[in-house]
Amino acid sequence: MMRFIEKAVACGGSAVWAAVALVAISASAAAQKPGGILKIPHGDSPASMSIHEESTIVSEGPMMAVFNNLVMFDQHIPQNRLDTIVPDLAVEWSWSEDGTTLTFKLRQGVSWHDGKPFTANDVKCTWDLLQGRGTEKLRINPRKSWYQNLAEVTINGDFEASFHLKRPQPSFIGLLASGWSPVYPCHVSPREMRQHPIGTGPFKFVEFKPNESIKLTRNPEYWKAGRPYLDGIEYTIIRNASTWILALGAHQFDRTGPGFVPISLLKEIKNQAPQMSCEIASWNTSRTAVINRAVPPFDNPELRRAIMLALDRKAFIDIIGEGQGEIGASMQPLPNGVWGMPADMLRTLPGYDPDIAKNHEQAKQIMQNSATGQTNG
Repeated sequence: MMRFIEKAVACGGSAVWAAVALVAISASAAAQKPGGILKIPHGDSPASMSIHEESTIVSEGPMMAVFNNLVMFDQHIPQNRLDTIVPDLAVEWSWSEDGTTLTFKLRQGVSWHDGKPFTANDVKCTWDLLQGRGTEKLRINPRKSWYQNLAEVTINGDFEASFHLKRPQPSFIGLLASGWSPVYPCHVSPREMRQHPIGTGPFKFVEFKPNESIKLTRNPEYWKAGRPYLDGIEYTIIRNASTWILALGAHQFDRTGPGFVPISLLKEIKNQAPQMSCEIASWNTSRTAVINRAVPPFDNPELRRAIMLALDRKAFIDIIGEGQGEIGASMQPLPNGVWGMPADMLRTLPGYDPDIAKNHEQAKQIMQNSATGQTNG
């Protein structure tokens, strides 16, 4: 699999933006003055409003504002790391001495948007649902594999929940801090969550019109005092980037979402809306070439190796991203990515040596050997 990392662009009238941020802070919000509707173009129409049943940020992005996690990454720090995790619905947490039990003390006095109280039972129900153990079932469960090491979730009263792991996994809390890990209410079925999600978050779901819009409104009973600042958020679904860029220039929108703007269109935005501030940041979205290794001739691993050696990853970055991107393996490259592979190790992978001529020569040799029936030991 060929992989390199693109960079994300976000633009706004006065955007304060980080790659992990949910929404940018408008000029009024930056001054902590309440009011206003944040208007954002949205690049696609989600299949549903249920984060736990969707695989892309098309649903997750808007719906994160409806929910809370147990914990989350600090939204004021651009890089997600284990040491930037902060409380959300959990007020504190601790690991057992053997590193296999993670216990959360939960926040009291939190209500779901329909007025019912949040309790530890909601935590257990959520992860039972994700593991396929609950009485209710998800129609699609994209992240079930995340929790293969989770033996069970137990509760102790209404405000304590423990995650019991089969073996130590220090990074497990990072999964819980992800935007893909909101707590769902026990009393609302997965079917209802797909159409009208109920959360504990700063905004309440109003409506979803497929191929048209997603609307959220301020939760006046939000448990974080004084939040949110905005009265609402409105996403207008426009698949054609050129169309919403023109609308952005006409002041119909306040900002874009991160990653929806190709680098190639950045100049067009600058021309159409010179007052817009655009920021480029690294994120872990990649271009990949996937090969069906079950079908000849690609069932031959040496031929797949030759393909990897023949690719010029730097040329892809220069052409597609106008130089804005980084060569990386599966994880986001250093220094922006915490788990990225060091450069000297990356060079040992087929095709990742910066000496393109050397790579191509190796690819030719493999093809010649293949044609004469030889294998490359």
